Amino acid sequence: MKVNIQAVNFDADAKLIDFTQNKIEKLEHFYNKIINVDVYLKVQKTSAPGNKIAEIRVFVPGDDMVVKKTCKTFEQSIDECASSLERQLTKRKEKLAAH
Repeated sequence: MKVNIQAVNFDADAKLIDFTQNKIEKLEHFYNKIINVDVYLKVQKTSAPGNKIAEIRVFVPGDDMVVKKTCKTFEQSIDECASSLERQLTKRKEKLAAH
C-alpha cells in the first residue's frame, strides 16, 4: 500500500506526518486489498476554530472511497476519517465475503 500525504497552505511537521502514516497503515487490518491512499491536509482561512480539514481517498480494486472531515485539530479530523474508513472497509469486506 502506498501512502501520499500532501499539506495544502501550510508545512506539516514530522510528528503530524508520522501520526497520519500510522493511522492509515492500521486500515490494512480491516481490508488488505488497499492499493493506494491519498491524504490531503488543508487549513481553511476562516475565523472559526474548526478550520483543519483532512480528506482521505482510499483506492481499492474496482472503486475508491473518499472521506472528508473538518475539526479543530488535524489529529482529530484524521481520527474521524480513519474510523469512518474502518467502517466502510469492514462493510466492503463483509459484502465481498458473502458472495
